[in-house]
Amino acid sequence: MHDDTAHIGRRLREIRSWRQLSVRAAAELSGISYSYLAKLERGDKAINSRRVLESLANTLRVAPSEITGALNEPVDATSDELHASIPDVVDALTGWQVDEVPDTPIRPWPEIHADCERLTKVLRPAADLAGQARLLPGLIRELLAAANDPATERGALTGLVGAYKSAAYLAHDIGVSGLPTLAVERMRQVAERMDDPVWTTYAGYQRAQLLSGSNRRRQYELAVGIADEPGARIETRGMAHLTAALSRAAQGDDDTAQTHLSEAAALAEQLDADVSPWQQTNFGRTNVGIWRTSIAVELGQGGKVDEIASTLRPVGVSKSRQAAFWMDYGRGLLAEPRNRARGVAALLKAEELAPQKVRTNVFVREAVADHLRRARRDAGGRDLRGLAWRMGVAPNG
Repeated sequence: MHDDTAHIGRRLREIRSWRQLSVRAAAELSGISYSYLAKLERGDKAINSRRVLESLANTLRVAPSEITGALNEPVDATSDELHASIPDVVDALTGWQVDEVPDTPIRPWPEIHADCERLTKVLRPAADLAGQARLLPGLIRELLAAANDPATERGALTGLVGAYKSAAYLAHDIGVSGLPTLAVERMRQVAERMDDPVWTTYAGYQRAQLLSGSNRRRQYELAVGIADEPGARIETRGMAHLTAALSRAAQGDDDTAQTHLSEAAALAEQLDADVSPWQQTNFGRTNVGIWRTSIAVELGQGGKVDEIASTLRPVGVSKSRQAAFWMDYGRGLLAEPRNRARGVAALLKAEELAPQKVRTNVFVREAVADHLRRARRDAGGRDLRGLAWRMGVAPNG
């Protein structure tokens, strides 16, 4: 176990020294104060937003994962199994393009289809990362083979879209650099083969969503382009607007972020259901509210986070999305000392819903490590220490 805040501070100091930048120069280039960067490097403060992390990464000319990357190490039996399965996922993605057929045993199509349904409707919505990693390698190979049979081609291609999407977000969640981009490229290949604007725009949205880190400007361009595509479904256009909103928030542009949130909200009103079931995008009025919460946290709007989130009931969306709401709500509450106990309670709720997702989230780990030092032997302190222990964050003090 390790103290995440100290780890990130040490990496920042190492990379800054390697780049031969002073603390003051690195802080000025990143748009943060000298004192804040000094506290980050000492482990006295946490990185609490994408904007800060990505600004530092840009200044130091590294990927954000170079600063945070060593954090997602196994901390329990489930995460150990997850990490052990990743090489097989990598092999399935790198070994075959969409028009290539693996030499692999293939089950009857109903069995393959049932596993596709389990992946997209059970494992991914529940944020069961280990379960996805276990299933994906063999399933991808079987789907590639099934796509070569005219009788199962269309179903197999649709299944591949879901499988590659799961691989992309799995890799993103645990910090496997480069793999999300490759998985999205495989999605694009499938969509091109299907020759349908519904799928090509959907793959385009996924590219925008997963192109984050040091290239938010390009992410914004791609997201806006998909949002304006006439062939895209409402869900795809709405999610593209949400991606554009977060991209602008990560660049500190509140006004443009709010404009895209409003566009997404207007599209959500066109749906009959509050949450669309199509492709498990979760798009709808509730999900727009969840994204509003995330963006308020990103912009450091502590009081507004509480105002938005306190009226939101994240029901109807997947456990994964519910957990994302409680993670961001908890982080927003922790920004206000008087709300620490409520913030810890929100993080515990997120962990209950999707433990693997929560324990690998760098911003939650940073928040927990930062507030662990301030905890006392009250209820909030004990709960916080328990969460930190399960995340592999060593108690400090």
